[in-house]
Order: sequence, then structure tokens, then C-alpha cells
Amino acid sequence: MIDLRRGSGFRRACLIVRVLAARRVGGRNQEQEEHVVEIRRGGPDDLPAVMAMLDGAVAWLDASGRTGQWGSEPFSADEGRTTRIADRLRDHEVWVAEVGGEPAGVLTHAPEPPDYVSAADEPELYVTLLVTSRSFTGRGVGSALLDHAREQARRLGVELVRVDCYAGGDGRLVRYYEGNGFTPVRRFEVGEWPGQLLADRVAPATTAG
Repeated sequence: MIDLRRGSGFRRACLIVRVLAARRVGGRNQEQEEHVVEIRRGGPDDLPAVMAMLDGAVAWLDASGRTGQWGSEPFSADEGRTTRIADRLRDHEVWVAEVGGEPAGVLTHAPEPPDYVSAADEPELYVTLLVTSRSFTGRGVGSALLDHAREQARRLGVELVRVDCYAGGDGRLVRYYEGNGFTPVRRFEVGEWPGQLLADRVAPATTAG
């Protein structure tokens, strides 16, 4: 259950999202825990936190034997990657999710796709980055950020939301986005890196008459 409410301190926390998530014990969903995810605007100052999340994701993937997505070296060790993330935090819309005041995830979006994806024939909101902290796994942070992106699309009067992700390995990441309401559109490759483009339709906002 996700209940979006306006936060009292809008400059710091744009939205408060109450997430009711199942806690897995021994491979089973044993009970549900409610916690609060605060979503605020982000920007270039959030680069250290974002790089820490990306480094944590790479370390986890490496430990799981899933190096096809980002390799095994820390994200922050690659100057080119760091520069690209810094550019994204400067040029795109940035939203940071926090749990207990700690950065737990980040999502960026833009009105057009990256250069390896063809432009849509209508206005769109394109999710250009979604990463969550391994410290907050299973708390619905990514889902809350994706729902917030949909709300932003409605606010902008945009009905198409698209995202792409790594499509290799066991396909777990593609299934994650499918589980969050996105539909696979087409496969693509960037060099030898296999990707999947996904899309979702957002109902336009209604206005009281």
C-alpha cells in the first residue's frame, strides 16, 4: 500500500510515502511492516550519495556473480561514469528518496530518451536513472520513486513514461519493471550490452469542473 501525502516541509521533503511492505523470512512473506519514504528534490549536491548507491549495487551484483550489467569495478572508479552521473544530476529532474533521513534511492527523468533510444512520437517522461541503496532493500523505495515519476508525468500532462534496463543474465531487472507496471516494448544493444525498453501509460490528471 502506498499512500502519497504532502510533506510539511516542502523544500526538503516533497512527498511522504507510506509503504506497507512484506518482510521475507526464510523465503516467505511472514508479516507486513509500514515505514515512511520521504521523496525530495535532488541535484548535484547528491552526487556522493548516488555514487555510494551505485558502488553498493555493483558490489552486490559482483558478489552474486552478475557482472554483465555494470562489471565488477566500483562505479566511482570510472571517471567517465562519474561524469555522466554528475551531468545527469545537473541536467535532469532529480528525486531522492529518504528513509529515516538517510538517502535510500534516487530517480532522474528527462523529457527525451538517451541517444541510444529512438525518440517517441509524442511527449514523454523518460526515467534516465533509478538506483536504490542496498541498506534499504525490500522497503519499496524503487516502487515509490517510480510511482512518483508517474505523478510527475500527470502533473506535466504527459501520458507516456518510458525506461530502459539491462536485459541480460536471468532477466531479473526486466521482471522488476514489469512487476512495477511497465510493459516491454523492444530489445536493443549498446555494443555488446543487451538492453530492454519498457513503457507505461499514465492516465491524464482530471480537473474538477
